[in-house]
Amino acid sequence: MSSLTDAPVPAIDILMETNPTAIINLDLGKQAPHSPRERNAGFVIASRAIDKCRASLAGTPGEYHYDCPMDKMLFNFKGITGEQFKTAVQASTNYEDVGAWLQANGTKKTPAEIKAWSDEMEASSLMKNPEKRAYFMEDCTRLGLNPQMNTSFDWLEADDRESFRRTSA
Repeated sequence: MSSLTDAPVPAIDILMETNPTAIINLDLGKQAPHSPRERNAGFVIASRAIDKCRASLAGTPGEYHYDCPMDKMLFNFKGITGEQFKTAVQASTNYEDVGAWLQANGTKKTPAEIKAWSDEMEASSLMKNPEKRAYFMEDCTRLGLNPQMNTSFDWLEADDRESFRRTSA
């Protein structure tokens, strides 16, 4: 192969191009959005924000709120607004398109910066936030979690499971 353009395309790239994950308008009163851990183009929170945005637009957000403080962590990291993200979601038919939009817009971030931010977000805990610590401790206890050991993402996932366990019971 004589140039970089002749290099083979990695199989994962081909898979993503041929099998994009369609965005489905979820009724978040009946099912939870994606886990905040799920990464889209390397970004945690993104797939969950897409689900909440689409549900909000469809009038089916359930108890979820789009452009909430967690969504804003992603938006602030990328230097975009909730309105800009919403416009990208409205124009996209699949999660990969929104991920590509995130990479191309706002503050440019290297793959290493995205990974470091996502890893930090995934490991973070509301225990470190004095204003939210008491609520986090109480809610973790309600969910059977140890607030000293569990992350904010652990808490969100447990809350999602509990919310939909109650509605299906």
